[in-house]
Amino acid sequence: MRVVLQRSKQASVEVDGTTVGAIDHGLVLLVGVTHDDTEKDAKWLADKIAGLRIFEDDAGKMNLSIQDVGGSILSISQFTLYGDCRNGKRPNFMAAARPEPAEALYDRFNALLRDAGLHVETGRFGAMMDVSLVNWGPVTLILDSPSSNQAPNS
Repeated sequence: MRVVLQRSKQASVEVDGTTVGAIDHGLVLLVGVTHDDTEKDAKWLADKIAGLRIFEDDAGKMNLSIQDVGGSILSISQFTLYGDCRNGKRPNFMAAARPEPAEALYDRFNALLRDAGLHVETGRFGAMMDVSLVNWGPVTLILDSPSSNQAPNS
């Protein structure tokens, strides 16, 4: 699994002009699933994200997690994270998981974040979405689960 994580002051997602998810401060997660991902990958990423210390403490050091600051998560499914642009001018999405298993693992990932005590809003799987956010910092990180066989920009 691959997640592009952005620290955000506020974020929302619309489908067909209707807001389906919105948060105040927290994290926006763009979540991609590849063929060999399992619940183990989802659990590893959920645990990593819940404890990742990327919010400033009183001394200005990135020393606090989303749990520490009472933030929320806006999780957006995004198969294009597994787009391969190395050949030609059109991305190849063969590394992205098929919709049925990808949606099930994406839903499980969000449930694991909720199990960690986090408030999670989502977009709508497979829909065309308009995502708005105020990137705070900016702070943007790319996380790959340990069993992911592709590194970013590979």
